[in-house]
Amino acid sequence: MSEKWFQRGLWLIALVFAGFMVGLGRLVVGDLPLVEKPVDAESFMDRNQLLKARAQLHADDAALSSNQEALDRVNLAVEKARNETNSAHETFTNWIATRSATQQSSQDAEVVKRTRELDELKAREQSIEEQQEKLEQDRLALQQGNAEHQAQEQSIENAGMAGYNRAVQKMELRVFLLRLAITLPLLLLSALLFFKARKSAYWPFVWGFIFFSLFAFFVELVPYLPSYGGYVRYIVGIVLTVFLGVYAIRSLHRYLEQQKAAEEKPEAQRRKDLGYDVALARLAKKVCPGCERPFETGDTLNNFCVHCGLLVFHDCSVCKVRQTVFTHFCRSCGSAQIAAGAQAPPAG
Repeated sequence: MSEKWFQRGLWLIALVFAGFMVGLGRLVVGDLPLVEKPVDAESFMDRNQLLKARAQLHADDAALSSNQEALDRVNLAVEKARNETNSAHETFTNWIATRSATQQSSQDAEVVKRTRELDELKAREQSIEEQQEKLEQDRLALQQGNAEHQAQEQSIENAGMAGYNRAVQKMELRVFLLRLAITLPLLLLSALLFFKARKSAYWPFVWGFIFFSLFAFFVELVPYLPSYGGYVRYIVGIVLTVFLGVYAIRSLHRYLEQQKAAEEKPEAQRRKDLGYDVALARLAKKVCPGCERPFETGDTLNNFCVHCGLLVFHDCSVCKVRQTVFTHFCRSCGSAQIAAGAQAPPAG
């Protein structure tokens, strides 16, 4: 139990070490873009024409705003004039009806006066409506001119964006190469440590560095891979997949060859080569400690693995209680089982 907790503590050290390394790496990689001067899109455009176009757009906005204010005032004036004309016309109609009923010829002059006033109101209304129509025509012309000026500004910006995009791509490529120059040696070193030192006495620092290098690659480098239409990212993905696939296939072949070579050794030597903790852990999973094929530990007649012939259970040489050959002491009488485990059981 103590050994397990020590192992967990060492893994915690590995993770903490990796965390501090990741934090330092993120600071370094995050500051890499500062080595490049920021690229300004407007520096690739015709500045004189751009300023002229923007000044014209500003003038257009001012003219449209002024036109809208005038149009709002005229709209109110038109509504007021129409109301006055309608009110006067209604009054005149009522008055004419009253005059026709009384047939008073003395009011003919009043009819003429009222008709003239109504005509003046109608003429005033038409004059304001003409102003309204002119302002609307002016606004339409301003909007058309503003659309043309916006198109001119967009054309100037588009002409400079090509150069700007090329400059941005070059800057991103330089920053990526800097990231790669830092990350690639870390990957190579972590690969070397993985193959040479992952089982050394200082393995927590080895694994912590491996975790850090993997984070630096997949988080700090891969997202910044130049795209170029996706070709680079897919090619890198293919290369990584092939590399990992070849490594996995070779590891599988090595494992199968090691298992085959182990099964060709004498049965006693195979038991001796197996580690104590490894053998017990595999038995707990109900697999043969040697070939890792299914093995029913509960069957009292199941002493040898039927797949590889390894002796797994035997009887204690003192009390004859059945137990695994890998235990150091008998679970029933407590006698030492090292010598007994090395001896072949009696036939039958």
